[in-house]
Amino acid sequence: MKHLDTTVRMVNCCGLVSEKNEPVPLKSISVQLQVKDHVVSVSSSLQYVNEEERPLEAVFVFPLPADAAVCHFSAKIGEQEIVAEVQDKQSARDQYDDAVSSGQQAFLLEESDESSDVFKLSVGCLSPGQNAVIIIVYVMELSVQADHALRFCLPAVLNPRYTPKASAAGVPEVSSACVIPYTLSLSVDVRSSDRISRLESSCPLDPLVFLDSDHTHATVNLSAGHRFDKDVELLLYYENTHQPTAVVEAGAAAAQPGSLMGDPVLMISLYPEFTADVMSSLASQGEFVFVVDQSGSMGSVMHHGKDAQMRIESARDTLLLLLKSLPMGCYFNIYGFGSHFEPFFPQSVVYSEDTMEEALNRVKNMKADMGGTEILQPLKHIYSQPCYPDHPRQLFIFTDGEVWNTKEVLDLVKSHVYSHRCFSFGIGEGASTALITGMAREGSGHAQFITGTDRMQPKVMQSLRFALQPAVDSISVDWTVPEGVTVDMLSPPINTLFQGQRALIYAQLKGQSSGTTEGAVTLKYRLKDQPVTNQLQFTLKPTEGTGRTIHQLAARSVIRSLELEEWAGGADAEAVRSRIVELSVQAGVSSVHTAFICVNKDSKQTVRGPLLQRRVPVQSLFLQSAPRMRIRGMPAPIMLCPAKSMEAPQRTFHCEMLSADVMIQSDAVSHQEPEPQTDPLLQLLSLQKASGCWELNAALAHVFGKTEDEVTNHRPAQVDGSVWATVLALIWLNTCRSDDQVEWQFVAMKAASWIRSQKPDGLSQCVCDGNVLLGGHVTEDVLGI
Repeated sequence: MKHLDTTVRMVNCCGLVSEKNEPVPLKSISVQLQVKDHVVSVSSSLQYVNEEERPLEAVFVFPLPADAAVCHFSAKIGEQEIVAEVQDKQSARDQYDDAVSSGQQAFLLEESDESSDVFKLSVGCLSPGQNAVIIIVYVMELSVQADHALRFCLPAVLNPRYTPKASAAGVPEVSSACVIPYTLSLSVDVRSSDRISRLESSCPLDPLVFLDSDHTHATVNLSAGHRFDKDVELLLYYENTHQPTAVVEAGAAAAQPGSLMGDPVLMISLYPEFTADVMSSLASQGEFVFVVDQSGSMGSVMHHGKDAQMRIESARDTLLLLLKSLPMGCYFNIYGFGSHFEPFFPQSVVYSEDTMEEALNRVKNMKADMGGTEILQPLKHIYSQPCYPDHPRQLFIFTDGEVWNTKEVLDLVKSHVYSHRCFSFGIGEGASTALITGMAREGSGHAQFITGTDRMQPKVMQSLRFALQPAVDSISVDWTVPEGVTVDMLSPPINTLFQGQRALIYAQLKGQSSGTTEGAVTLKYRLKDQPVTNQLQFTLKPTEGTGRTIHQLAARSVIRSLELEEWAGGADAEAVRSRIVELSVQAGVSSVHTAFICVNKDSKQTVRGPLLQRRVPVQSLFLQSAPRMRIRGMPAPIMLCPAKSMEAPQRTFHCEMLSADVMIQSDAVSHQEPEPQTDPLLQLLSLQKASGCWELNAALAHVFGKTEDEVTNHRPAQVDGSVWATVLALIWLNTCRSDDQVEWQFVAMKAASWIRSQKPDGLSQCVCDGNVLLGGHVTEDVLGI
């Protein structure tokens, strides 16, 4: 039986699947989280049973966060546990093939060549009636949210990746199961140097239990009976989130001293807090380019709850908000993309009433009708355009992340990092974390994910604030350590940092000190030309047995940097590849060039055999029908689904559940879009002029729930209609939609600035009369006028 390689990549499966693409029943999933400050170790146990009457070879394709480092993989067959070791990927594949062809049980875990957030597990020779418990452990950094929460997400879905016909590459397609026959158990253990405030979740949790009086150690469990039919999101809140921290982890006693795993490793958390005057000093210049996915998959709903919007509909509402929030005199453009791309303007244009209205008219007609998802070409076109002096380019990319050439896209973004900043948005559950976080990381911007019932607009407006505000720069790290000790930085240098953005810095502590056991690190940076300094103390001799999480994440950071260096090309590519394999094997963490392999050698026989052919004609994957393809060694043909490259205008793929974990795609007519929602906030924003003012008319009065005569008759005599209308709009926003302030804050700032520029008489009376009309109680100071 051969190793299933590129062919299986296009099989639409979720979980373990036999060579006939039939599910190997999954009986249970158990997950344990060990949180240490800003990082987490995740241990997942998945129990499968072969209920067929003959041995199976099965394949398991599953998603992981792009920045996760897989650090342990084992399989328990009956009472016997087989622990995998990390090897060069080609060597591991060869060993797996030889073992399976000899009738031995073997397990192979490897990262996808195309995308670092997709893994594939091959299970060879699972006997009839046999149980297999697959244990996978990975470590990762927790991302920071707008409200300072640390976020962890356990994905239940990985969307299909679009592959154009011209390409033979492909990323495995995994879809969420509509009917899940098993439940998930999940436990969380949190240890922190900071006090824990609370822990929230998108799913029901048992009460949080504190295990010490300082509230720095706590546990919580997912409530029993949870159905794993959506992502599990956890939000962890600490009390002093902006306080820099330094955590030291002891080296492994068994590892070679002087090696990464043998020396102590330090992790520094830097999360600067900006002062109010800095936050209010937003730039009024810039070139804002909005790149919006219009592929067929954007015709899907945002979530499966009641009144869910289409993804493309939410994107249209968000573009309305963005266009109304831009400062006068900046430059902007909008690109729609799918299998091809269409810019609204040949090049970015000055933001004015005319250009804003022209763009809004085109936004209203945007549909999910542009075929597949090919993001590389619009990016190349944008980067080929000359930048405007004194107007820094800010790129906003909206996509559900279904692309196949992630590494090529990231390389392109990185090559233009000095001419722009990139803000990326992953829409819907299953967006590729490798693509979304990678574009933001390489473009010195910020990534956001819109999942479940999240609304897109608040997250996008937070990123717009990042784009308009000054960033931390001139970041430096200075070390104070005793004689005999040196510090090796393991993280790439940090160039910029925004409000609400946290950076983790890893360093290796080498050598020994005969005297003092304390060291210090001084972090310096500039914020709006003001110098800021933080000094942190740390111990050079941490307690033994503190785990390996920080070491493994540090190794992953170095490996990722080396992978990007290799991808960029150069004379030393082979030396870089060797260094990646060496470090991956030493640290026991995944990389693009290594794989986890374990073979059950109970029989003690020597495994020998020829290398079996892996290549399969991939052009068959792109036929209009679902072809059947026989692979050498397979007793039955494998069923392949039509590739997503067949997406055509007005058509999208829907999933129909056949059995526990197997899904088949049907090419069906796309959803009929519902009538546009009549959200009064969006109605109000659509009426605002580019300058920031509103006109007094019946449409505006309707938003307020009044007639035009009512509004006109209450106007103070000394102010004109536009000033009165704009004051009323500000009062309505602060009175009726105060909870949504993050969405309309820039709109309101423009309006207040316009009112001040008019220097109207009787403004106090105007605000007083407006409050009476709309039932408000706001002051001129609150309105910013």
